[in-house]
Amino acid sequence: MITIRLTADDVSRIRFAFSPVWETVTSVRALSNSTSGSVHGPWLRKVRPIVAGDDLTLLRALIPPIGYIPDFITPAPPRRSTSFESGLAAVAATPHHLVVDELSKLQLDHPHPLLAELIADPRKALDRITAALDSYWHRTIEPDWRRMRALLQEDLAFRLDELAAGGVDRLFRNLHPSVRFSGDRIEIERPYCCDGVPLPGQGLLLVPCVFTWPAALPVTAAPHVPTITYPPRGLGRLWESQQDVSESPLAELVGRTRAAIVGHLDLPMSTTHLAHQLGVSAPTLSVHLSILRNAGVVDSRRDGRAVLYHRTSLGNHLLAASQPAGLETASA
Repeated sequence: MITIRLTADDVSRIRFAFSPVWETVTSVRALSNSTSGSVHGPWLRKVRPIVAGDDLTLLRALIPPIGYIPDFITPAPPRRSTSFESGLAAVAATPHHLVVDELSKLQLDHPHPLLAELIADPRKALDRITAALDSYWHRTIEPDWRRMRALLQEDLAFRLDELAAGGVDRLFRNLHPSVRFSGDRIEIERPYCCDGVPLPGQGLLLVPCVFTWPAALPVTAAPHVPTITYPPRGLGRLWESQQDVSESPLAELVGRTRAAIVGHLDLPMSTTHLAHQLGVSAPTLSVHLSILRNAGVVDSRRDGRAVLYHRTSLGNHLLAASQPAGLETASA
């Protein structure tokens, strides 16, 4: 059992963020622990033929199938959403003594010849680690990042609504089955896997992370910001193929372009992203989206500078009704 003690100031500083670096790191563990029949099966089948290389060898030494992962390779995002490049820069800026300390902890539990090399020269270690993360990211995560990001944004919108509707109690009640909030503490039903405990007074960071499925990962220890990662809602939709609705009754009703828009919005998308997916111009797409929104088939919400569109319940029902018998549309 992991326990995080919270002060009143910590509760007031609870925040959410997601990070492409976190996804990159946790996906290495998913490669070891997931099967082709798991929720990440479609991703595994796609990347396994191209994933092998020196970068993966190094990352597997750093990220064992179970147990401790050095905290410095998953830096706390300073904002709700950060780029891969900024996260990688944060890894590169890790103090050398922290690199040695955390790699030494890992070496005790999971001895590996590469770890000894990294510990011997922390400056070179950071260069090798960031280069490995960068190479691996471009091959395995970046091609699907837009879709993953949309799922994470959708989860954050839901969590913030939960917090607004029912406060901290409701937020943690629905976060993950293994996480409980009680008075001045959070309890996580997982064994702790490293020395040290989270220190109060630093707030609390909650990070939805696709590749942590199915568990909530243990928190980071001092001197890092206490952090809990958890699988986002709707993860089963992430790797689904886009539905072909070009010859469906819905296309006959509203036209092929608008039907395709409805079919693609199983996850929230910006106009730019959706236009790229459909191969239409942004101005043309905006006209169709306006008509669909006025009809109650899609809706939109602002996320920072972007406006994200998603299917409504009516859109889900229309799409489901136009499919062959036996197929169902995932809820938005």
